[in-house]
Amino acid sequence: MNFGYGDDIKALRAKLQMFMVDHIYPNERAWYAHSVSERRWQPVPIIEELKLKARAAGLWNLWQPKSHGGTLSNAEYAPLCEIMGRVHWAPEVFNCSAPDTGNMETLLLYGTPQQIQTWCEPLLEGKIRSAFLMTEPDVASSDATNIQTSIVRDGNDYVINGRKWWSSGAGDPRCKVFIVMGKTDPDNASRHQQQSMVLVPADTPGVKVLRHLPVFGFDDAPHGHMEIALENVRVPASNMLLGEGRGFEIAQGRLGPGRIHHCMRLIGQAEMALEKMCKRAASRVAFGRPVADQGVTRERIAEARIMIDSARLLTLDAAWKMDTVGNKAARKEIAMIKVLAPNVALKVIDWAIQAHGAGGVSDDFGLAHAYAMARTLRFADGPDEVHRDQIARLELGEQLAAVGNSVKATG
Repeated sequence: MNFGYGDDIKALRAKLQMFMVDHIYPNERAWYAHSVSERRWQPVPIIEELKLKARAAGLWNLWQPKSHGGTLSNAEYAPLCEIMGRVHWAPEVFNCSAPDTGNMETLLLYGTPQQIQTWCEPLLEGKIRSAFLMTEPDVASSDATNIQTSIVRDGNDYVINGRKWWSSGAGDPRCKVFIVMGKTDPDNASRHQQQSMVLVPADTPGVKVLRHLPVFGFDDAPHGHMEIALENVRVPASNMLLGEGRGFEIAQGRLGPGRIHHCMRLIGQAEMALEKMCKRAASRVAFGRPVADQGVTRERIAEARIMIDSARLLTLDAAWKMDTVGNKAARKEIAMIKVLAPNVALKVIDWAIQAHGAGGVSDDFGLAHAYAMARTLRFADGPDEVHRDQIARLELGEQLAAVGNSVKATG
């Protein structure tokens, strides 16, 4: 593996870093003022202004895979994702935010030309937003085969009934389309061929947004995490993605790159937390000397640097393997970073909160919100327990196969 980047990628990283310095960091207060105002469920004006600047600067749709019109590999995009992730709302400025990136990639990979034209092109232009409806309140959705929402063929239509929650992005008034996972064949002998995914326009009759679900008290407006009822929702059969029974397959294809993106954004958050921790510790005096001179603080700073760099290297390794051997062959590495990165970010952010004292749990420093977001990512795209189980199964298989080969070689 080689994490050295060519001059073109280095120049792109420098341009993105400068954009953050010139336009993102100076506008964090403007974003926050809107987020606590009465208009917080409307698009954020400063983000809409900065989108124009980002597009003019050539910093638009950086996530887009090479196979579908993009210019960057996963390994090349990863450090850019980290830079954007330092400020949690920044990725939207570059049209690189979840869940839209995952939904756009899903449409590009599995959509028909008509589906791409109708939904993906407006998403690529940043004209609309989208949501991904998989998780359900009444089943353990960490096992996607548990999904109970029904998708029933009726002539030239599908009729959808079910309830979803944690549908991130569905609170935004610009959210115009949902990708909904449900069951078209619940009696199929294969548990992984019962599910399908279908496109549902957000304004379809029978779609009811019941409530937004706060995360540790944060409503994340206008993005929102919504609970949605689907009651006799009727869509054309042409809205089916890839074909009946292909939903689990689509989910696996969608989640691989998204996990890399989440992890790199988390590393950006951890870097920002470490930076804040160092500045705070150097500027505050306790018991007659700077907090930065206290042994426990120095130990935490050192451990934070070790942990962040370890997580970054492992994530870059996973991205490189995705590029060179494919998502399936890199599934163990993807699972490993999905466990490691959120836990590293949580620990570093927690130490930063501690260094800020009571101020750390306020809204003044952004650490409380960063902690809340990082904690949710131990669930999103699969909980830690599921990924650890997969890692263990793959490791056992590799180790036992190696033992068997060794026995054959010496037998």
